Amino acid sequence: MGGQILAFLLQTVFGLFVYLALMRFFMQVFRAPFRNPVGQFVMALTDWAVVPLRKVIPSVGGYDVASLVLAWLAQLVLLVLLYALVLQVGAGNLPVMVLLQSVIELLRASLQLLMFVVIIQVVLSWVSPHHPLMGVFDALSRPFCNLFRRVIPPIGNVDLSPLFVIVLAQVLLIVLDNLPRALLLGGG
Repeated sequence: MGGQILAFLLQTVFGLFVYLALMRFFMQVFRAPFRNPVGQFVMALTDWAVVPLRKVIPSVGGYDVASLVLAWLAQLVLLVLLYALVLQVGAGNLPVMVLLQSVIELLRASLQLLMFVVIIQVVLSWVSPHHPLMGVFDALSRPFCNLFRRVIPPIGNVDLSPLFVIVLAQVLLIVLDNLPRALLLGGG
């Protein structure tokens, strides 16, 4: 029971930090405004780690790679701690698997963050289209929705592109769920 509680607490704290670092990275990539409560919250909770990391990892092509590396490092530390907590037997390829799983988990977190952003953007567009946070969520979801808007016109004045983004993200999550098993078994 104590191990489950510790695992839950580790997943909660590190998971939140991974999402925050990813949010910071994606807000910069998609030029989402930071002068709002969401941007200030993300900056306040990640600055302590991103700012020193930028001294070691410079931005590349205008992208804040330090935020992405921070998200990956947090995910990697979480996995190492979880494996240390529950691992009963040693495995020769464990370091490689942990590195691979950390990348897969980072992709999974990115897809889950995308789905969350799209849902919030849709709800805000229905309830309060001029809400101050609308700019952030619109900037983060627009590039993905635009992929579908080009080929799927609105039906009855309803934009179905967010639905297709969420469905595609879910399909990709299923692929990611089966990827470690497929790599271990050599295909499948």
